[in-house]
Amino acid sequence: MKKKLQILKKKPVKYSLIVIGLLLLVLISNLYLQWCQNELSLDLMFKFAFSWHTEKFILGSLVLLIFLLFLCSLAGSLILGSVLYAIMIGILGFADYQKMFYRTEPIYPDDLKMITEFGLLREMIGTIPFVIILLIAGIGLFFFGRAIYKSRLLSKKMQIIRISGLMITMALLMYISNFNNPNNLLRKAYNETALWIPYSQKMNYYNTGFMGGFLYNLKVDAMDKPENYSKKTIEDITTKYTKTAQKTKDSLEEQPNIIFVMSESFSNPQHLNGVTVNKDPLKAYYDIAKTTYSGRMLSQNYGGGTANIEFEALTSFSMELFNPQLTTPYTMLIPKMKEIPSIVSLLNQQDYRTTAIHPYNTSMYKRKDVYQTMGFNQFISEETMKYTQTLENNPYISDESAYKEVLDLLKEEQHPQFVHLVTMQTHMPYSDKYKTSDYSSRSLGNKKAIDSYMQDVAYSSEALKQFTNALKELKRRTLVVFWGDHLPSIYSDEIKADNDEVNLHQTEFLLYDNQGKLSEKSTHDAITSPFYFAPSLFEQSGMEMPGFYQLLSELEKQVPAFEKSFYYKDKKWNKSLALNKAQEALYEDYRLIQYDIVSGERYSLKNDFFK
Repeated sequence: MKKKLQILKKKPVKYSLIVIGLLLLVLISNLYLQWCQNELSLDLMFKFAFSWHTEKFILGSLVLLIFLLFLCSLAGSLILGSVLYAIMIGILGFADYQKMFYRTEPIYPDDLKMITEFGLLREMIGTIPFVIILLIAGIGLFFFGRAIYKSRLLSKKMQIIRISGLMITMALLMYISNFNNPNNLLRKAYNETALWIPYSQKMNYYNTGFMGGFLYNLKVDAMDKPENYSKKTIEDITTKYTKTAQKTKDSLEEQPNIIFVMSESFSNPQHLNGVTVNKDPLKAYYDIAKTTYSGRMLSQNYGGGTANIEFEALTSFSMELFNPQLTTPYTMLIPKMKEIPSIVSLLNQQDYRTTAIHPYNTSMYKRKDVYQTMGFNQFISEETMKYTQTLENNPYISDESAYKEVLDLLKEEQHPQFVHLVTMQTHMPYSDKYKTSDYSSRSLGNKKAIDSYMQDVAYSSEALKQFTNALKELKRRTLVVFWGDHLPSIYSDEIKADNDEVNLHQTEFLLYDNQGKLSEKSTHDAITSPFYFAPSLFEQSGMEMPGFYQLLSELEKQVPAFEKSFYYKDKKWNKSLALNKAQEALYEDYRLIQYDIVSGERYSLKNDFFK
């Protein structure tokens, strides 16, 4: 009898210890995520959790507890469920710290889809850390899978508890996944104290914690429905700009080739305060730029976001108009669509042969699927390229090789070509690519990486110059849009602090005509956004403009460049956009058309607005 009483007394103690252990694990894991989010600052971590935002810290901990209990229920083991939870949170926090370090932006839920990009992840964080993480994850998954297999041997009572826990936590996680539903109770609880910053995800994570920011970026509609959206409104817009385009259209004797070149991380370090160089690494680039329409392009991101800039250039839709949670259209929007109007679909209708070239693998940003949805006739990747030469120790296919691939396509004389090239030569990392560098910098930190980067862009500039010289030999008129997608993430905090933020979001661009006939070829200081590239090229070359490009062309004259928190108007940069009545009408027409395509009824497609 005494033994039974002792056992009964021990059970509450045992269960209490289990509960305390689980709560401590959740508390420590949430603090760890906050520590990684705040650049390993213990002071900011503790202030957030126990002084500034305790309510939001508790809410985030509640979500983590549900996730932990889900894993434990799935495994049928508190110990192995907790171990896998700790591994997953450990990797998530490390990934967030790395992304904040290189790109000054946090991890989003959609970034988790990149987990299978082993090659790129290894290059970004280094081989040794990557192998260690892979081993830890592999071992954790092995024992977790083993626990699931052995859970069939649990007693009937434990199976009931396990299945009940699994169903309840799954239901709760599904409910949490609808965080952005205005009626979601968790969202309402956050709204009591949260200050959401739609134009700055970094500030969102800072103000609401890692968990609050992460939840805020769960699934959401691409755009909110404008109050005046209707079939009649869209018809009025499409009719207005289509008529304007028809009045101004020119007809060319022969359709030109069109080449888009998005050059990885191509930019000019000399534009930044705190960086001085011994000689200009972009000399070859400027030899071209000073003879044609050129200037600087506003990039949405610093240190990354390649796919978003590519999306804007091809579709002429702006990231600024999307809800802030839609961070990557290539993975979050286009896979849900059967078609999306773009320069690709427009030129397909005009008997062009359309080709995408990316000297890397096909899965990156789901490009293979995205290019198919856009309507490219073919996609040439590193696996199917003829020219795959690299430079010294650079692991990526060189720009020179990529341009040779383009030139081979242009030998086809029967049909005009549209070729979209996304280069890789100048992708990070920048150390140890070249044995020596012809370029030397004096900078406020990270000199080795900056010097190596300058050698990279110098090679890229020279390859571009060789390419444009080769284009002069072609019989068919050939038009080129060349731009850098974003700055590299190599600049120290001191350099970033010494520059206006907009300086970190501007890269080089040019439009080139091998026959030198662009109407604005004497302009070399233009400021633009990538969604204006196609309409500007069509207008300056005399090509027939669809109604959609006419709308953009008129908007560009009023607001030459804009992204969230960066607006260029009247030759000044501002944090917000102030418009007069006529400009507001133009901007609203653009917003309505974009909504119509990405979230609406697509009335404008039926009105041939994009043809």
